[in-house]
Amino acid sequence: MKICIVAEGCYPYVVGGVSGWINSMICSFPDIEFEILAIISNREGSGKFAYDLPDNVTAVYEAYLDDYDFKSDHRRFEKRKLSRSEYNALRSVVMGQNTEWNVLFDLFNKKKISVDSLLMGEDFLRIVEECYEEGFSQIVFSDFLWTMRSIYLPLFLMLGTKIPKADIYHCVATGYAGVLGGMAKHLYGCPLMVSEHGIYTREREEEILKATWVGGVYKSIWIDQFRKMSKLAYDSADIVTSLYAHAGKLQAQIGCPKNKIVITPNGITVENFENIPLKSEDEKKYIQIGAVLRVAPIKDVKTMIQAFSYAKEKVPALKLFIMGPVDEDPEYVHECYDLVRDLRVKDVVFTGRISTKDYLGRMDFTILTSISEGQPLTILESFAAHKPVIATDVGNCKGLVYGEEGDNFGDAGIITHIMNTQEISDAIIKLAESEKLRTEMGETGYKRVCEYFRVEYMKDRYKDLYERLRLMKVERSLT
Repeated sequence: MKICIVAEGCYPYVVGGVSGWINSMICSFPDIEFEILAIISNREGSGKFAYDLPDNVTAVYEAYLDDYDFKSDHRRFEKRKLSRSEYNALRSVVMGQNTEWNVLFDLFNKKKISVDSLLMGEDFLRIVEECYEEGFSQIVFSDFLWTMRSIYLPLFLMLGTKIPKADIYHCVATGYAGVLGGMAKHLYGCPLMVSEHGIYTREREEEILKATWVGGVYKSIWIDQFRKMSKLAYDSADIVTSLYAHAGKLQAQIGCPKNKIVITPNGITVENFENIPLKSEDEKKYIQIGAVLRVAPIKDVKTMIQAFSYAKEKVPALKLFIMGPVDEDPEYVHECYDLVRDLRVKDVVFTGRISTKDYLGRMDFTILTSISEGQPLTILESFAAHKPVIATDVGNCKGLVYGEEGDNFGDAGIITHIMNTQEISDAIIKLAESEKLRTEMGETGYKRVCEYFRVEYMKDRYKDLYERLRLMKVERSLT
């Protein structure tokens, strides 16, 4: 059986988070052949893998969100007129009215229309003019036209992607990955599963609302575009997974049929965190805090540094280890370095990429100040190392730290509001001042991860789901 995993902006180019989950999944099924269809920004990142690929990954294909129109017969398509059905399908996606995706899939994948000639052509112009007159005539048309071209360029590039044939497609998000998954199902008739770690539509909405590069009514246009793509993914999928119950409810609210949703919590190999290194004699004079993350805006490292600075004034023995890659957003990384310098706060260590097993045992507790998460593996790993966690109330962090319904283990750390420096600082001080509390909470976390979040449980769930999809393929081949 061959499974094609479709991933956007993560595996195998970026470590941690969803990428780590994908790698773990692939390694959990050594007898299954996997191919990766990876969506990345452009060709400059081509082949720059952050992972050594497992032996059962037989190919990696790339799709680019920002790319040239590499059609050798480009001029042949410059004056091509769309048929009535093609025009109506293009209009349906721009207007957001019962989009005829299958016609668009065939237009781009079988007839190989030029993306450039379509965006600059008369048909697209007429549709944008209609959209403009219907709801956006209060803004400058030329700005509106070029915004629409920038919105549809990455989507059309995805639609022109050559998709490898597989037995099952597994999209690890909706969005552009979901578009490719929906197209694969149309072209090959193969089963499709969509797994969301965070709710893609909500995450993009939060990013756009906070973004400075887009303003006014254009924010809503971009948000609507991501909603269209998510609806395609949900409608096309045979199974849609989410990490926890509330995420499943959000998927249903956005438009996913409830009968497709399956809850599949994350899992880790708890035994990997047995007999890990503990504090050295020199380190015992510190109360050490670990933050395992990518140094990027979504992790809100600046708030963490500020909260640590305030806490250290009351507990001078504190030491913060910020552990993870520093190459995703160099500008933000330097802003974090500058903040440490400007605050004149001591004992902040940026380790770069590390093995968590080498560090977690030496920490007294860990911290995560993200503004968006799903079900963070770093929290589960902290629990496996018997360490309590301070985390912001995003994603499933509260459920992990305080327990879900029916979980009576107790608190395994402290939850704070996002970007609340005072709350986070107070939480740091509370754990720093009580070794007894740290120990009790650490043991609670360990019991919780052993009971609910072992990798064996996750593997069994996905083994069942892959088998369901395999049987669907067999049944469809017989009809």
